[in-house]
Amino acid sequence: MKLPELNAYLHLLGPTPLAPIRLDDEGPLIWCKLEFLNPSGSTKDRIARHILTKAWREGQIQPGSTVLEASSGSTSIAMALVSAQLGLRFIAVMPEGVSNERVLMIRAFGGEIRLTPKALGIRGSIAETERLAAELNGFLPRQFSNPENAAAHAHTTAREVLDQIPGGQVDAVVSGVGTGGTLVGLYQGICESGCAPIPVLAKPVDLGDTPEVECCSFSARIPGVIDCISTILKPEEMPGLEILEVRDKDALATTRALMRHGFPVGASSGLNYAAAVQIARRLGPAAQVVTVLPDRMERYFTTEVFEPMRAAV
Repeated sequence: MKLPELNAYLHLLGPTPLAPIRLDDEGPLIWCKLEFLNPSGSTKDRIARHILTKAWREGQIQPGSTVLEASSGSTSIAMALVSAQLGLRFIAVMPEGVSNERVLMIRAFGGEIRLTPKALGIRGSIAETERLAAELNGFLPRQFSNPENAAAHAHTTAREVLDQIPGGQVDAVVSGVGTGGTLVGLYQGICESGCAPIPVLAKPVDLGDTPEVECCSFSARIPGVIDCISTILKPEEMPGLEILEVRDKDALATTRALMRHGFPVGASSGLNYAAAVQIARRLGPAAQVVTVLPDRMERYFTTEVFEPMRAAV
């Protein structure tokens, strides 16, 4: 079935800028993909458009079809936006306790919310999407297991990076992992060009004094960076994969530093940048290290990242 006429900004999703950012005079320069400039404010717009338009072309969905996804935030927001463009019903299934900003954004695009018990984490939400999909004859994008998640980044994000970075050379690519799609897709797409970047998984480390963990994240302070869920990330297919730990408080401090430099980002951006600095220091000043600033700040106003700003009011 032919896709409906979409608003131009969805047709033109990407390319986002690749910005060279140095947060202090002594620090290394990091090449950062400004993914918060996508229409819904995150890199998840890429996978939402790719997966849903592919499903449409293959006849898996049509006007009025129901789409269901388990997501604590950005993927559900992106799916809600693309579903609005395509005339689809969208239901986000999320663990209790996610920030209200994310719920409001999904509803603003016409999406519906189903909350699952917080104690069951994102696994409980995934199970509920399966149950609802059977009941409603719905389509499941399955962001944690669908290889099209990584393909979206290999086909778009990685190619944009190679077009934008000086000399087309990438020495390391850095990302936190929720679904794994960003890191895997960037790595695969960049490798296809003949580069051999070091793949780096940025992992936030809980210092032991954090609030209750949202969903099943490594750290409550860094939403969306999740442990042991993805089947997209296969370490054996990423030779030389490194896992760099970043203290969650350091990730938040880096997030606020990025904000003070004019980048309206969320906590995963601070995580990614801090890990990128670690690998860049080791590789030396000539290395070109790429990371992603995944989403925009407004979905985190009531979270810990904004605590100092609220205290100053």
